[in-house]
Amino acid sequence: MVGLSVGEKNFIKHGIAQDLRNDGRKRLTYRPIYVETGVIPQANGSARVKLGATDVIASVKAELGRPSVSHPDQGKVSIYVECSPTAEPSFEGRGGEELSAELSTALELCLLGGKSGAGAGIDPSSLSIKEGKVCWDLYVDCLVISSDGNLLDALGAAIKAALSNTGIPRVQVREAASSDEQADVDVSDEEFLQFDTNGVPVIVTLTKAGRHYIVDATSEEESLMSSAVSISVNRQGIICGLTKRGGAGLDPSVILDMISVAKHVSEQLINKLDSEIEAAERANEEEP
Repeated sequence: MVGLSVGEKNFIKHGIAQDLRNDGRKRLTYRPIYVETGVIPQANGSARVKLGATDVIASVKAELGRPSVSHPDQGKVSIYVECSPTAEPSFEGRGGEELSAELSTALELCLLGGKSGAGAGIDPSSLSIKEGKVCWDLYVDCLVISSDGNLLDALGAAIKAALSNTGIPRVQVREAASSDEQADVDVSDEEFLQFDTNGVPVIVTLTKAGRHYIVDATSEEESLMSSAVSISVNRQGIICGLTKRGGAGLDPSVILDMISVAKHVSEQLINKLDSEIEAAERANEEEP
């Protein structure tokens, strides 16, 4: 947590009220986004995203698994976040563990629809290979390298970019002799299917500081936070998930306004992220 004097806090709050933040941005403007894909060769897909001075990596590993009894026609996705102690002194020990668990849970709520799976931005049915027999299990591991605020949005962007970079081997299934036997599968080493990220949302976090709320808050701005609402929105403008942090309550009308703002901001963020991912993938293809 950034330690600021009363004068510094008042200066930042006054700037936000005037729609002119410390770094020159308006309240609803993101910092520049940089995307690099294919950063971990051993993974099925990976990406590094820098949002200002916030720097994160996401990797995707696909493994064959057996569907759960409750969802025989779906694969499984798990998300884990690790906060490197070198990113922030407060990440040492228990502080880092608690934040890692908080971010992992928030990402699952925003991208996977929580335990219910309702509104999931990553469709688990697309990971099914043979109903009740074989599916793909995706393990999404994220690492926070450097932290200057808005970790959730940066991690969400990195996961979307890593999934765009993910190639899943083509699988042929040979029927098992009986319904109880595990299906025999042939996994290709040469043919890969690109993961469809069309429905994967971006996460827009609106941080309330004083009477106003802002997007892409820096660490300094987050230290003024009374509450923050993170909303995941896909390309069609559909809300996939929502999570709140901070002790201050919010009037329902304020939350509805935040959702409306998040929808508007998400369009710009998706277009910018798509452009950066496309440029990163093109750069990878051009490398000798």
